[in-house]
Amino acid sequence: MKNFTVVLAPDSFKESMTAKEVCSAMEKGIKRVNDKVNCISVPMADGGEGTMQSLVDATGGKIYSIEAVGPLLNKVQAQYGILGNGEVGVIEMASASGIHLVPLDKRNPLVTTTYGTGELIKACLDKGVKKILIGIGGSATNDGGAGAIKALGAKFLDEKGADIGLGGGNLDKLSKIDLSQLDSRLNKVEIEVACDVSNPLCGENGASNIFGPQKGATKEIIEVLDKNLEHYAKIIKKQLNKDVMDVSGAGAAGGLGAGLVAFVDGKLKPGIELVIKYSLLEEKLKNCDFVLTGEGSIDYQTKFGKTPIGVAKLAKKYNKPVIALAGKVGSGIEDLYEEGIDSIFGIVRGAETLEKALKDGKENIEKASENVMRLINLSI
Repeated sequence: MKNFTVVLAPDSFKESMTAKEVCSAMEKGIKRVNDKVNCISVPMADGGEGTMQSLVDATGGKIYSIEAVGPLLNKVQAQYGILGNGEVGVIEMASASGIHLVPLDKRNPLVTTTYGTGELIKACLDKGVKKILIGIGGSATNDGGAGAIKALGAKFLDEKGADIGLGGGNLDKLSKIDLSQLDSRLNKVEIEVACDVSNPLCGENGASNIFGPQKGATKEIIEVLDKNLEHYAKIIKKQLNKDVMDVSGAGAAGGLGAGLVAFVDGKLKPGIELVIKYSLLEEKLKNCDFVLTGEGSIDYQTKFGKTPIGVAKLAKKYNKPVIALAGKVGSGIEDLYEEGIDSIFGIVRGAETLEKALKDGKENIEKASENVMRLINLSI
């Protein structure tokens, strides 16, 4: 058998396996057929849930925990990662400010805050990083990122010079932004933001109208929040000379996108692009023979910035064959073959419940990878 190299670059299979566990199962199945294959594991993500874990795993980094302020000012255990080179911090804002931290009956974006996300940024600064990557999906908040920036030393004051308090419901009181005590280390750190939505800060497609309802906002609350964010943006423009109102992605995470752009010069970019960059995937697949990717469910939506398509497009730059595995193969996958994926395989081996499919994920990945390898051997 020919000795060759396979790059394993899957996303996590939600509720079943982390991306690193998927890589391990893929390698086990491949080596069952040919133990001389060089498998290079690059756990992936698309900027959403699991991004920190995948990048830490891909680079041999480390995860740390801190006690942070949660969305409702309660204390939560939040995590951040430092990549293997020690120079890049990775944060998922949902770890400290996520909607999963707020019980359904207590969801109210008038009061929820991103303060804990700011504490995670500060924790990365304390580690001496040169760059910080922030994933901003899954938020419980609508405060324009004011809470996070306050945690980093900024002051948001009313017309009498008093603190306006936390939460999107207080932004209408804002009269002055005082950045004199903003953490000076931010000036020396590059901040990139994994953002896969293009919503502006305000209006019918803005943060409050589009994402407010899932955070507990009624129609009346949405009107208040939208008006407050508009006021917030006007103060930012007047005092900082930065116009964030119509920035694509400014409305992400209840306006956290706008706050990161305005106060820490954050750069909003598609999540998969950032994960590819920081995992060093391009360098690792240049000389491989083929690429194996995948995620829990593959269908027509996969082409809109999901991991398998991001991996496939990069692989095609070097003319590498790409095979994708999925727990569920849905409709519209024909479109994916035009985006760089060469073949798609479902891993479930028969009719079974979702619970069993999730439980047997590793075994199913191993078997599917083994079968892919046997097929490849026919062409060698």
